[in-house]
Parts: sequence; structure tokens; C-alpha cells
Amino acid sequence: MLGPTGVGVLYGKQKLLEEMSPYQGGGDMIKSVSFSKTTYNDIPFKFEAGTPNVADVIAFGAAIDYLNSIDRNAALQHELNLAKYAEQKLLEIDGVKLIGTAKNKTSVVAFIIDGVNTLDAGMYLDTLGIAVRTGHHCTEPVMERFKISGTIRASFLFYNTIEEVDALVEGIKKAIKLLKK
Repeated sequence: MLGPTGVGVLYGKQKLLEEMSPYQGGGDMIKSVSFSKTTYNDIPFKFEAGTPNVADVIAFGAAIDYLNSIDRNAALQHELNLAKYAEQKLLEIDGVKLIGTAKNKTSVVAFIIDGVNTLDAGMYLDTLGIAVRTGHHCTEPVMERFKISGTIRASFLFYNTIEEVDALVEGIKKAIKLLKK
């Protein structure tokens, strides 16, 4: 959500949150404690162990305000158009295979390059100023099931441009020339 890492929002039904025990202890989450009993504070404090991450929570609030100020439908459409364009351009490159081609997907394009290690490609793209993610993406069992050692993943947001997608595509072509076994 364009905010800092390590901060987020928990949404839950009040009754269930009240019934849950905290997974961690400390700070203002405890209303009272004795040798015989601990009484947890009211929600949300019950789940906030330790010193709150105040600066990042304020920054996250600013990110939410910003997102609420833009036309998110137009932003989403732009992101989907970028991803579709990227998929079309990547499919024109010999040896590039898209991974994950569901009809209704978000603005993420994952792919592999025959004969090129995903980490090597990602590191090379980084030297060109192109940020991608490489690896299992927290889906190692799925990767094993399909005999894929990892993917290169490009994610697009509303501030990205067609020119940046073109730079990604050109960077991949250069990576193939340099890294293909």
C-alpha cells in the first residue's frame, strides 16, 4: 500500500478478537497481572506487544490517505495494461516462458528464461537500474510441483510507465546475451 514495511492493519470480528489470546506479551497489552492471573487489555491494545512503531504507523496513515485521494480504478486499469503489455513483449523473446497466466490476475508478471539462472538475471537487471524479484516467492512447494527452481517477477504499479516496461524487456534481452549457458 505504498507505506513502510513492517507495519499493517489487522481486521477481525470484535467477538473473535476478544476471545483470542495474544501470541506475544509485553507493553500495554496487559491490563493487570498477578501470580495467579493475567488480564489482557481491550482490543486493539491486547495485540500490541512492546513499543508501538509510531513513525511507520504515521507514514502508513499518510500512504492510506494518498491512496484514498487517487482514482484507484484508473490506477488499477493502468497497472493491468502495463502487465498485459509486458506479457506480450516478453513472449516475443526466445527462451522466455511466462509462469502464471490466469485470466483474472493482478499486475504481476512472473517468468523464467531457458538457460539463465533467475538470481543471476535479477542481479544483472539490478545493475541496469531495473528492480525485479527472484526466487520462490514463498511458493516453494508449488515451484517443486512444477519443477521450477524459481522465477523472475516484475510488479507494476500506477506510477510505472510503458517506457519502463520497454527497459525491462531490453534488459532481459541483454541478460540473455550475457548469461545464457
